[in-house]
Amino acid sequence: MYYVNREQISIRLAVIPDIAEALSTLSRSWSGELLQGLAQERALHLAVETVTDIGSYLIDGFIMRDASSYEDIIEIIAGEGVFPAELKETLLELVRLRRPLVQDYYDWTREMLHPLTQQLPESLVSFKSAVEAYLLQELGE
Repeated sequence: MYYVNREQISIRLAVIPDIAEALSTLSRSWSGELLQGLAQERALHLAVETVTDIGSYLIDGFIMRDASSYEDIIEIIAGEGVFPAELKETLLELVRLRRPLVQDYYDWTREMLHPLTQQLPESLVSFKSAVEAYLLQELGE
């Protein structure tokens, strides 16, 4: 029997619509101002952390193989069929942003709209739905 921390997964899934909305709003109204650049950085960072946190809870709960990196978290849950294959590359591209956002933030180009900012809202909503469907399929309720 698995112990999947559905409460913590649900808490994190619940923030996805807000992150997606923020990214959509930034995309539509982008002017390259500093405040928008900082907001974009934070929204992308939250997206990375949310997806990897959820992935880690799934890996731990379903006793999947241990992940060796953020990219590996995506590879593992993709391999387990948690989300559709077409999301994999976008999610890998997202988690590859973690280092630039968290460690190399001083080099981040804040005046440019990052391509993922436009792509992620739909992908994040799809990820959320896929995780919810996976949990229902595997655990019921």
